Amino acid sequence: MSEARTPAEIEAAIVRRRQELAATLDELAVRVHPKTIAGDAKARAAEAVDRTVGRAYVAVNRAVSDVRERFVDEDGRPRPERVVPVALVAVGVVGLLVVSARRRRR
Repeated sequence: MSEARTPAEIEAAIVRRRQELAATLDELAVRVHPKTIAGDAKARAAEAVDRTVGRAYVAVNRAVSDVRERFVDEDGRPRPERVVPVALVAVGVVGLLVVSARRRRR
């Protein structure tokens, strides 16, 4: 059997329970407040953007490193056998763009 409680103990338990319920209601009110909901959504969006930017940075860094490895040797010197053909192609493309732009102006 359970111990019998005095009216003062019961009243103190009721007061304590009311305080706990009031704190719970306050917490729920904060959670469902529009500013809190908007702030949480904003934080989740910022986190998603940060994650995406981080992944993009890693991907770009990896791509740059791969390209660098193709055009630079272990000592950091350019590899002419790979740099010269790419430079010639780039000059050719720029030349074609210049000629094309001049023809459009006429």
